[in-house]
Amino acid sequence: MQYAIVIEKGKTSYGAYVPDLPGCIAVAETLEEVRNLIQEAIDFHLEGLKQDGSPVPEPVSICEYVEAS
Repeated sequence: MQYAIVIEKGKTSYGAYVPDLPGCIAVAETLEEVRNLIQEAIDFHLEGLKQDGSPVPEPVSICEYVEAS
């Protein structure tokens, strides 16, 4: 499964979250690091859901870019 992630740049760090997995987040000083950490967070989140016997949400979010004038 592929989950959409959102990465936001702050003044001193990057934050990432997964719209389809509420509470699945990561924060890091670099873009590369936040990408790695959100991947780990997704894997950890899904493993926890499975261990709890909770359903694993299907990815439904779509990411697109639009041109602004």
